[in-house]
Amino acid sequence: MQHFCTLKVWQRSHAMVLNLYKLTASFPSDERFGLISQLRRAGESVPTNITEGAKRQSRQEYARFLNIAEGSLAEVEYLVIVSRDLKFLALKEAEAILQEVSEIARMLNALRAKVGQTA
Repeated sequence: MQHFCTLKVWQRSHAMVLNLYKLTASFPSDERFGLISQLRRAGESVPTNITEGAKRQSRQEYARFLNIAEGSLAEVEYLVIVSRDLKFLALKEAEAILQEVSEIARMLNALRAKVGQTA
């Protein structure tokens, strides 16, 4: 298995997390334990699961962790939509994140399919 830091999907998802932290810093303070926390945790879960999966001993386990990362990414997508609809994120910011989520999802899916193939 290759080191997680060398994976483009990990690099992109890590950058997404950093961006989510910057963007949620401007959310209303009463969302500190609500939407801010949930969005950050869901975002962090993506590269975290890629990292953990890359250290698993079997391809099947690795693929399972990549699938969990895909689920967390879907959660990020929905939470960004909620943030946009509540006007916590500007339309342009939300669209940029949603585009990045879509690209990361495509990359994760391709990696999971590759990892899941029998050797």
